[in-house]
Amino acid sequence: MTDSTRPLAGIRVLDLTNVLAGPFACHQLAHLGAEVIKVEVPGRGDLARQLGADPALNAADMGVSFLAQNAGKRSMTLNLKSARGRDLLKALVRRADVLVENFRPGVMARLSVGPEVLRAENPALIYCAISGFGQDGPWRDRPAYDQIVQGVSGVMSVTGAPGQGPMRAGYPVSDTVGGLTAALAITAALNAPVRGCVIDVSMLEATLATMAWTVSNHLIAGVAPQQNGNENPTSAPSGMFRTRDGFVNIAANKDDQWVLLARHIGRADLLDHPDYRTREDRKAHRLALAAEIESVLTTQDSETWVEALNALGVPTGPVLTVPQILDHPQVADRGFLAQMTAPGVDRPVRVVRTGMKIDGVPPSVAEGPPALGADTEAVLRDIGLPAEEIARLRAEGVI
Repeated sequence: MTDSTRPLAGIRVLDLTNVLAGPFACHQLAHLGAEVIKVEVPGRGDLARQLGADPALNAADMGVSFLAQNAGKRSMTLNLKSARGRDLLKALVRRADVLVENFRPGVMARLSVGPEVLRAENPALIYCAISGFGQDGPWRDRPAYDQIVQGVSGVMSVTGAPGQGPMRAGYPVSDTVGGLTAALAITAALNAPVRGCVIDVSMLEATLATMAWTVSNHLIAGVAPQQNGNENPTSAPSGMFRTRDGFVNIAANKDDQWVLLARHIGRADLLDHPDYRTREDRKAHRLALAAEIESVLTTQDSETWVEALNALGVPTGPVLTVPQILDHPQVADRGFLAQMTAPGVDRPVRVVRTGMKIDGVPPSVAEGPPALGADTEAVLRDIGLPAEEIARLRAEGVI
């Protein structure tokens, strides 16, 4: 009987990626059962090994940024600037199903291991290249980090409050969305009747694709999206409101929800107010309406309003910190968080999984993140190299 949480069991992925977008894509594939071999630079490895809020972990090549998205992978080191290293990559490709890289466009070709070369070794190879702007176009060769993409995509122009200037999202949304897009494309390509293709993922376009709701205001309605702070531009009252002990989000997007809200807070008089009679009226006077609502909400705690309004059918939720939501039974009890060990780390490592369940079970991996090069010899033995040759490659700096 097969394990439905591991639909990619038997798939081998070569992960040549660094930092976030690519490793996050391969993180998804590993949790779905793929064997992911992380190919890293000898002596240095993924830059994420030195990134994160804990300097001691950075010094141990197990930075928080690396631990977050490399569990369940194997690690080998390979110098692709050497001819022998490139030959070994070709040998690995012949036994692989997928290769993922997030170098700048053209880097792999300059190393003589671009998609045409590698797919000549294995025509069924799914070659996925993740870059900031894609493999062609006038920005093709520009460096791209998450914040750069957030800026050029328009994300920063619609984030934050009016008049405060552009604001980045509070986490690396473009890197993450780029990785999810790559994982989606790869899993689709694995299901093709005839395998083998080159996937070109642009972080810019992946980000814009997730902005369709906002972008369409311009494309279809001719209205340029603007900053709206914590207000929902499509409805009112719909946004964040202050309570006695914090904040809640209320989404009274339907007329009947607005009626229920106004009556419950004892402000039925607002229903007949000329500024608030229709959805468009309420949108035009949203700030004044919010002040009227908050004058009542600030008399009780958030949880009181959350329970009462949800019971009425008015969608309401508390505004929580990251520690608060991770400790909440809604997350903690669903198996979303995993605890594992990692080499060189003197404490249990807690990381997130994928945000899905299959047949009621969250996909998971058996091992923690790997030490740099921990699996080099095992992987090379898998492709037939004898111990003496592996030793020679190590002496020559190829691995």
